[in-house]
Amino acid sequence: MRGRGGARGSRTPSAPWSRLKPVDMDPLEAMGLPSKGDSRLLDFKTQERYYTKIVERYMTFCSDAGERDELLRRFASLDLSSNSNDSPLARSATNTSIPDPSGPAMAPASISNNTKGLSDVLSALRKLREGIVASKRVDDFAIQVYLFCIRLSVLVKHPESYHPAILHLLRRIHPLHSMTSVEMSEVVGYLVLDTACRRNNLAEAFTLRHKYRLRDAKIDAVLDALAHDNYIEFNRLKRRVDGHKAKLLEYAEEGIRKHLLKCFGRAYLNVDLDFLEKCADSKWASLTADDGVGWELDGARVVIRKVKAR
Repeated sequence: MRGRGGARGSRTPSAPWSRLKPVDMDPLEAMGLPSKGDSRLLDFKTQERYYTKIVERYMTFCSDAGERDELLRRFASLDLSSNSNDSPLARSATNTSIPDPSGPAMAPASISNNTKGLSDVLSALRKLREGIVASKRVDDFAIQVYLFCIRLSVLVKHPESYHPAILHLLRRIHPLHSMTSVEMSEVVGYLVLDTACRRNNLAEAFTLRHKYRLRDAKIDAVLDALAHDNYIEFNRLKRRVDGHKAKLLEYAEEGIRKHLLKCFGRAYLNVDLDFLEKCADSKWASLTADDGVGWELDGARVVIRKVKAR
């Protein structure tokens, strides 16, 4: 009996086991913020592998969206951003760009499942940017990461991500490792438009354009339209610029359109409905519901003011 008992006591499981199931950790979420003590992203190779996973997740998000309209809807719903030359992720080899559809990361619980992938990408980019800053990395890879972050954050209108990224790229990275002239023009253009449209500071926007010697006819025309409160020209330019710049112009659209409506209110007693909708680039229902227009609609004409009888 002792032998049988000894044999039973010496039996060991053939494989490790536990009552708890292994946690299937998202590779993007598994990495912590360097500012919170996680030092893994201070390693250059780890940064490059993590960036590869970020790009793969973003491309999956775009593929899942399918049609262009669905991709636009998902962006809008989130609208709330070693030697590198030997690396396979060098900018010259993988010049990743954001498909053009025309700070703290957002909590996944506040958005739908369709946009969770994009929220995870923004959160991961913040971690990667922190790692690049903490490791004092200044090379082609750092520029590529920052350009990717800026383009994506502009598309989802997340200034908490793109504004500090633009400033760090221009003030810290570019003086030590130059961007190409095309990249420089792109980034400065975003900064100028963000200053003029979102921050509503035209004087500083003109100063930045002069400081960085920006030569862009469309941006010059946008600044001119904003300076003269010319909504007609502003709206025409919004259709001509690329999707990223158009997103930045949206910040100023509401204010300049309301100025147009005030001009109508002071200049006209009545006006054709079609003419008003064409100038404001908005339907009557939207003008009354969203812009607070209180004028009276009389058939095909809009009565703005009535002459008081003497």
